[in-house]
Amino acid sequence: MQAQRAEGTKDLIGRDMRAWQKMQDVAAEVFGPFGFEAVETPAIEQLDVFVHGIGQSTDVVRKEMFRVFSGANFERVLQEGTDAKLKAKQRLALRPEGTAGVVRAVVENNLVPQGAAPVKLYYAEAMFRGERPQKGRLRQFHQVGIEWLGAPDPAADAECIIMLMRFYERLGFDLSKLRLLINSMGDPACRPAYRDKVRQFILDHADEMCDECRERAELNPLRAFDCKNEHCHQVMADAPLMPEHLCDECRDHYAKVKQYLDEAGIAYVEDPTLVRGLDYYTRTVFEVEAPGAGVGSIGGGGRYDGLVELEGGKPTPGVGFAVGFERAMLALEAFGGEMADDVERCVYVANAGAELRGEVFSLANLLRSAGIRTECDYQGRSLKSQFKQADKVGAAYMVVIGGDELASGNVRLRDMGTGDEKLVARTELVDELLGRL
Repeated sequence: MQAQRAEGTKDLIGRDMRAWQKMQDVAAEVFGPFGFEAVETPAIEQLDVFVHGIGQSTDVVRKEMFRVFSGANFERVLQEGTDAKLKAKQRLALRPEGTAGVVRAVVENNLVPQGAAPVKLYYAEAMFRGERPQKGRLRQFHQVGIEWLGAPDPAADAECIIMLMRFYERLGFDLSKLRLLINSMGDPACRPAYRDKVRQFILDHADEMCDECRERAELNPLRAFDCKNEHCHQVMADAPLMPEHLCDECRDHYAKVKQYLDEAGIAYVEDPTLVRGLDYYTRTVFEVEAPGAGVGSIGGGGRYDGLVELEGGKPTPGVGFAVGFERAMLALEAFGGEMADDVERCVYVANAGAELRGEVFSLANLLRSAGIRTECDYQGRSLKSQFKQADKVGAAYMVVIGGDELASGNVRLRDMGTGDEKLVARTELVDELLGRL
């Protein structure tokens, strides 16, 4: 049987890999001036990191998270029919999102001790969810995200959103084609009462709702706003809305976030039905859509002031966002853009005879040491075939080493675009090529 990649995964090769590298480079360029440093957390964490952080009732934890067992523990679970007897450190899961793992790292490494300055981190990592594979939705996907721990000020919310929109702009998006949605989900002082109102609304209309929404009424009623069933969507249009039930502190926080965004010239749409799919969000939430691109949301985030405490730390405010690489790339392409940078132009070093192969080896290493991307023949091709190979690899210039030229200390330099050739002293070749490239 031929080896095949797992369903819902994708090899990052060529332009896809260059696009992912571009996204990481842009993240460093945009987030760095705001004081963010890179972090990488393990792809595998104790299960409780995600259960505590994301929420037991969420679809991510209940249906999509990949569990991980050693061979011995897997046999034990099969025999006992449960993992209840496994220790916490034996109950593992692949990372379905970035925030919970970063917060665990912040708590475990005490990065925000009492009275310390906030910590600002960004990541670019693979995530894993057991979803039905479809366009822009893979089982292994990639995200770039930021987490800002220790800053309760609404200005932090606004700056996160500003960073997010600058990030899209640097990736090549026309921001007028994107739609930024914002809302407030309240906090523990006002959301429980609102949650109960939405729950009761669903129960009062249970005969009109789908089975999943009826289940959500008990587990996570706010998720009913996201139901893909069109009739449920119509019913929920009459449900109570969070902005009408905010406490004074949440209402003031939300007003200041909008004020900062207005001052920064960031266009947004208030969506009172916007909820995020993870339980840890409080107050400000936001999402970016690419209308017409056919991929739905391409990023979003919000405030999560209670998450650090859930992960075992002291009460610490937090805010952040994540951008899905695959969806962002598809959206940019749908708008006629391209995320991947062009392949760097290269130089092809050819020999006019097999006896000159050692000279090719030496010259190629000299050019590479100067930072010039260099290719040459490793298959014993004729000079004519080397010319064809240079075309195939997209060489901008070709350096031909011949016996006569070499005896006089020269090589022949050919412009592959124009066909022009000239003799260049071997000692001057690096400077000549650097000037041209």
